[in-house]
Amino acid sequence: MKTFSIFWLLLLVYNLISAQDYYVFRAKKIQVTPDLAYQPGELLIRGSKIIRVGKDIKKPKEFTLVNWSDHEIYPGLISPGSSLGLAEINAIRPTRDEREVGTHTPEIEAWTAVNPDSELIPVARANGITHSLVVPMGGTVSGISGLIALSGWGIEEMAVKQKVALHLWWPGQGLSTHGNNKSGKSIDEQVKDRNESVYKLDEFFNQAEAYIQSKANAPMNKTDFNPSWEAMPPFISGKMPIIIHADEKRQIISALNWAEKRKYNIVISGGRDAWKIAERLASDNVPVIFRHVFTAPTQANLPFDTHFRAPGILANAGVELSIGLRLGAWSAANQRNLPYYAAHAIPLGLQRKDALAAVTINPAKLMGVQNQLGTLEKGKDATFIACSGDIFDLRTSVEHMRIAGQEVDLSSRHTRLFEKYQRRPRTKN
Repeated sequence: MKTFSIFWLLLLVYNLISAQDYYVFRAKKIQVTPDLAYQPGELLIRGSKIIRVGKDIKKPKEFTLVNWSDHEIYPGLISPGSSLGLAEINAIRPTRDEREVGTHTPEIEAWTAVNPDSELIPVARANGITHSLVVPMGGTVSGISGLIALSGWGIEEMAVKQKVALHLWWPGQGLSTHGNNKSGKSIDEQVKDRNESVYKLDEFFNQAEAYIQSKANAPMNKTDFNPSWEAMPPFISGKMPIIIHADEKRQIISALNWAEKRKYNIVISGGRDAWKIAERLASDNVPVIFRHVFTAPTQANLPFDTHFRAPGILANAGVELSIGLRLGAWSAANQRNLPYYAAHAIPLGLQRKDALAAVTINPAKLMGVQNQLGTLEKGKDATFIACSGDIFDLRTSVEHMRIAGQEVDLSSRHTRLFEKYQRRPRTKN
């Protein structure tokens, strides 16, 4: 009887697997990786995975053909940082949950606070964004970011990777002259404050390392349990990255020196002045998330297109570049513009393949999901978008999306309002 039951169970499993249909997507262009495209191309998927891709692929006996002959297929775009699901209306405080109370809260996990019914998620999705890193804000050590898919019934289903990186907001390293000094402090006092802020940060990480070492050497009482220190081991050991938010050149150099001394695995986020030390970042193998494409230069003597050119300088120097929007509740509503941030740098020195990598495979690499997302290679998740034209062309529309093989609805509040007012009765003259 037991053997008979096992047989039927195996047969059921086989039938369930067999029931997963093969789909072949045929398009005028399939962008497999940033520097590999098939024109025209075919993509074979089964369930949630990519089986085969090429110009004219070998097909199974039975499959469903999806003919997108007028479309271009791209990997789903990945936002390397946002408040999607954490903030809804910037001007209304009760709709915002992107910040925590306290200055050092490494135990906070941002994904747990995401609202899967946010109206801003479908809006971002409508322009090709399939995934986003959800970033906690507030304080110096603000918590741990998580990677979510922009589709799913609940946050547990949406969470692709609950713990991606620890977020550290580096203390300012600037000095104010007498005319611009609102604090009234002398240069020496400002230098002292600046050094003290880094010293306090060092002390926080020293205490975390001491706690981890103490726990490894001897069992601890329940009263000794510290949730902040408990969250730190993967970041102290370098197994997971610390994303350091720093914009000014002296900030970035200070952060690089600190990470080098402590042997931490870091990523620079913001990176407004990163282009000034591109060679140092490349030699140290430190990835950069550049968030200032549309930020005006901070110095009057800099050309207006300084930050349009910065991504090209970084990428051409060999820095692993991702491009994102500036962080904050306001930017959650603008995540749909991500491809245009990358596109704007293309005429000013950024190669197209580097622009595409900056919103696909490079964010996937720094989040540790490059074997699932970022390209359309065999074995990866069947996560892609079909566009009416080039993804970097403002006139292009994203018309189809699949996340892990599942078709995703691209309607949003924007499309619903458009359709509503299209039906508005015409007034009689």
